[in-house]
Amino acid sequence: MRDFNISGIQQIGVGTENFRRSWNWFIEMFGADTKILEDDTVAERMLPYTGGVPQKRHACIAVNVQGGGGFEIWQYSERKPEKAAFTPEPGDLGIFAAKLRCRDVEAFHKEISAKWEKVTEVSALPDGTPCFYVRDLYDNLFQVVEKKEVFIEQGKLTGGMCGALVGVTDIDRSVAFYSEIFGYDVVKYDVEGEMNDLPGATGRFRRALLERSERRQGAFSGLFMDDSIELVQALDREPRKIYEGRFWGDPGFIQICYDVTGMKALGRFVASKGHPFTVDSCPGDEVFDMGEASGHFTYIEDPDGTLIEFVETGKVPIVKKLGLVIDMSKRDPLKPLPKLLFRLMGLVLKQKPTNEQ
Repeated sequence: MRDFNISGIQQIGVGTENFRRSWNWFIEMFGADTKILEDDTVAERMLPYTGGVPQKRHACIAVNVQGGGGFEIWQYSERKPEKAAFTPEPGDLGIFAAKLRCRDVEAFHKEISAKWEKVTEVSALPDGTPCFYVRDLYDNLFQVVEKKEVFIEQGKLTGGMCGALVGVTDIDRSVAFYSEIFGYDVVKYDVEGEMNDLPGATGRFRRALLERSERRQGAFSGLFMDDSIELVQALDREPRKIYEGRFWGDPGFIQICYDVTGMKALGRFVASKGHPFTVDSCPGDEVFDMGEASGHFTYIEDPDGTLIEFVETGKVPIVKKLGLVIDMSKRDPLKPLPKLLFRLMGLVLKQKPTNEQ
């Protein structure tokens, strides 16, 4: 039995050219309206990925309490964000699309198409699951995938993040990596050929969807719900690295972040698999302060260099004005938090789009 626990995808980082405009868009289009934290400070511990220099940035984590992981919306404050010199295509190395939960794909397609034009037609994944794709304000690609289950009913058609599409050079090697470390023990499909549902897909691909046979456990596992990783390998061309020559935090999907407990044990485990921490916010026994929250974060790289973050939460604010904060160190790490707390967060921390640009 492992002496660490991964309770789900906490968030996926979205680098943007305009923090406020992007957040407004994610609230309006995807219902990511519950603010977990917001921070406007200097990222001092990411030097391997920020040119060796601390970088000031404005970021927040926002969730949709109907269920799923959050959006970490991220913008450099004192440096012009550098876009990729090309439009990432399926199979390019890194995260080229994020998966978004949707209880009714046909209904949401009709709803979002009425107010946004960068929407594909409804299609299906290789296993028949309905889906379609949306590009946001800055051309980040989202795969909207049908998942009926809802954590807290708010009358929305969407939930939060439920995975990512990751370009790789060797699917067999990557399946072993994601299965061993993250517990994806089910290959839902492994297909080869043309992939007509993927925007920009030309040529032949190999594509595998990894899931779990058992529900995850942990304090936030109820909110995060189920998650998956979809691996895509281009067979007819040499893939490009999406973040080649750019910094962590530049526009695009920055990282997949997993919520964990037992970080020290996790560190020993990933090192034994050949993927040691490349960043560790707390190399001693200190606690990293993230403004309104605290915890311990680390990073590893997948076999092709895609960044994966782990966060062990120390404290998380529920109602800041009342000083209501949960100290995670005093809880059973496998016991889910009461749903009532998330209902309260959805009411108290709910945000509306602002006019700020």
